[in-house]
Amino acid sequence: MIRAVRAEEWRAVKELRLTALRDPVAHLAYLETYEHAAAQADDFWRDRTARTAEGSEGAQQFIAEASDGQWVGSVTVLVEEPGTTDWTGAVVQHKQGHLVGVYVRPEERGSGLTEVLFDAALDWSWAHGVERVRLFVHEDNARAYRFYRRAGFEPSGLTVPLKGSDKRELELVLERG
Repeated sequence: MIRAVRAEEWRAVKELRLTALRDPVAHLAYLETYEHAAAQADDFWRDRTARTAEGSEGAQQFIAEASDGQWVGSVTVLVEEPGTTDWTGAVVQHKQGHLVGVYVRPEERGSGLTEVLFDAALDWSWAHGVERVRLFVHEDNARAYRFYRRAGFEPSGLTVPLKGSDKRELELVLERG
């Protein structure tokens, strides 16, 4: 089942995020470390979950829940408004969705689950009036890059250098069609 998280599910949100940050490719997929996330107080997780929970207007976290109740995947979409400053320090030009925190447990990868999570995030984005949806992918994360391209995302040409590294994040976008 694909659904939005509920505010009271902050413990499950925390557990899934910490699991994602332990993944062998986490250093390519996330700008946060396991150590940083694990050190956050419960109030941090309550607030984070509430901001992206069912009914939120500016963001939504979708999870894939197995029949046994285990959360097996997640994606979050953030709405970025024109004129605001994004995480790179650039001024946002379009009302757009920004997909972050994409994660599917290894045993579920290749099952089509990521596509279904993306469908939910995109449907929610379009319903909230965004003009396009974007995401960033590490230049060395070839598997994710291939998936995003198959999902219809195109390189925008924008790259963001990673601090303390000669590596870059590549922006991919999907225009409302």
